[in-house]
Amino acid sequence: MAAAHGETGTRGEDIPPGKPMSLEQTVMDKGAQMLQSLKPVKQMSQHVCSFALYSHEMTRQIEIHHYVARINQDFCQCAVYDTDDSTGRLIGVEYIVSDGIFETLPPEEQKLWHSHAYEIKSGLWVHPRVPEMVVKPELENLAKTYGKFWCTWQLDRGDRLPLGPPALMMSPQPVNLGMVKPGLIQKRDDKYNISSEALKTARAEIAEPEWINPQADYWKQHGKGFAIDVEPTEMKKRAPFS
Repeated sequence: MAAAHGETGTRGEDIPPGKPMSLEQTVMDKGAQMLQSLKPVKQMSQHVCSFALYSHEMTRQIEIHHYVARINQDFCQCAVYDTDDSTGRLIGVEYIVSDGIFETLPPEEQKLWHSHAYEIKSGLWVHPRVPEMVVKPELENLAKTYGKFWCTWQLDRGDRLPLGPPALMMSPQPVNLGMVKPGLIQKRDDKYNISSEALKTARAEIAEPEWINPQADYWKQHGKGFAIDVEPTEMKKRAPFS
């Protein structure tokens, strides 16, 4: 039975239902790893841990693990997992763009994005096990970026499979609804033997963006989130090749 809303069971209870991996499947997977390049996956060069809030229900907050592939200096694409261990489940995707790219987006599109300045400056965004002095240039760059994160698997409500439409996620912010629960932060900090408060102090010199577009973090200005609904629609009846 799935856990109640807002709770998760033990690791053995909340994995997807299914039979254990067969020997044949294991051999096939190992063989494919040796023969195939898996080039897109190998472009993931960073692991980042932070937190996110559901746009439609911001009291729900989750720890997230980004595996980041930087396409160029202005664009990153991230596979988002619930944990960094070998049983981690792919729960969504986030795209990260520079402020320059963000300013070219239509206003209606900008509403779906969030800023990263507070997440970086507050010490919530961390590169586990990588010294701060090594990641400082990256943090300075990321503080000026915007992200759009779709969660496709709501594990925090006990879903053992990815159910329903994707949920838009928001980043933590220094206002009432945007504050991350202290218990979540402490649990993460204990795992990696770090102090978010100490990181916040160390990052004080990271420059704030000169301007954060108010279309981002839309809920802060307007008190409204976004939710996706699924509705039937008419299909095109003719195939493109007929």
